[in-house]
Amino acid sequence: MTIRRMAATKTGNTYDVIVVGAGVFGVWTAYHLQRSGRRVLLMDAYGPGNNRSSSGDESRIIRMGYGADEIYTRSAVRSFEFWQELLSRTGEPLFCRTGVLWLAHEDDPYAGQTIETLHRAGVACERLALSEIAQRYPQFARDKISWAFLELESGVMLARRAVQAVAREAIRAGAEYSHDEVQAPAGNGKLDHILTLNERRVSAENFVFACGPWLPKLFPELVGQRIRPTRQEVFYFGTPPGADRFTPPAMPTWIDFKDEAYGLPDIDGRGIKCAIDRHGEPFDPDQGNRVTSPKGLLAARDYLARRIPALRDAPLLEARVCQYENTSNGDFLIDRHPEFENVWLAGGGSGHGFKHGPTVGEYVMARIDGHNEGIEPRFSLTSKGSEPRRAVY
Repeated sequence: MTIRRMAATKTGNTYDVIVVGAGVFGVWTAYHLQRSGRRVLLMDAYGPGNNRSSSGDESRIIRMGYGADEIYTRSAVRSFEFWQELLSRTGEPLFCRTGVLWLAHEDDPYAGQTIETLHRAGVACERLALSEIAQRYPQFARDKISWAFLELESGVMLARRAVQAVAREAIRAGAEYSHDEVQAPAGNGKLDHILTLNERRVSAENFVFACGPWLPKLFPELVGQRIRPTRQEVFYFGTPPGADRFTPPAMPTWIDFKDEAYGLPDIDGRGIKCAIDRHGEPFDPDQGNRVTSPKGLLAARDYLARRIPALRDAPLLEARVCQYENTSNGDFLIDRHPEFENVWLAGGGSGHGFKHGPTVGEYVMARIDGHNEGIEPRFSLTSKGSEPRRAVY
């Protein structure tokens, strides 16, 4: 089932909530709101899961580990329950339980904090000694690695298709979808309507702008220094023919935190996905060049050759340029617009937001409902600085 342009194109419609942006934060917000009985319109300029969005590409890691940041571990756990419920309802095979292997260096406090937090949160995980890594996962070279731990139930979500599945479920529940670009709202107080680029007027009681890297464009004075889109490159490398050791369950997803790298096993025959998790150059989600750089490819190849020597000369199958939309420290931005009583902003996924889509949507709905309990100060506008100091990974 494809996402269709719905009856929302009619003029004069008034909705309970309009959600602008059909990335993972937007579709889950629309999904929760529609299932709560509201009349919802979901809008996007390019479509759910499109290649320009931060929720695009084929896959995203679903992991629970966040160092000592228990707020994100518990959010990831709750979100995973929502994801599983959705996939059970749709019957779509959009999640692959690969396990997530964290490779820990000798001096690696983040890894130690992560496994302690996972134990407190009741997340199934297993600590592995160096000899156990060698026996269970001989694909990995153990250079600089002292130990590891495995998140047993975690894995990989097929991202683009998952976002589209959530959008379809929201529409099945009664939400409407409109393929439109919107203009920035003007004025203050209570917003009555928004305009599309072709001047079509759409009214609602509440508005949610969950448009990720486009938030700085729509709200340059408010958000322009608080969210910075950066260019991020990912690469897919081919595996030898008949080599089951590079597919799940023989090979897990892995995170090499100290080396700022991560990788995914060969899923659906797309090859090994590998990326360097450093913030790239500033990037425009509309006009940015999405051709990968020789420098980025060399960095990924060098890392892969060192960590998985058997893939030293692996052919490049595919390369993608996406973007992170980073807040100053990596915390999400989910707050009311200070000049509009009925406008909410939801963004700042900061390269780790995909897995949290369900709980972000739930959080936004609670704020629209007027619930004050559970407000997280770390998500507020005022907590976001103008200088990058990454603290959440």
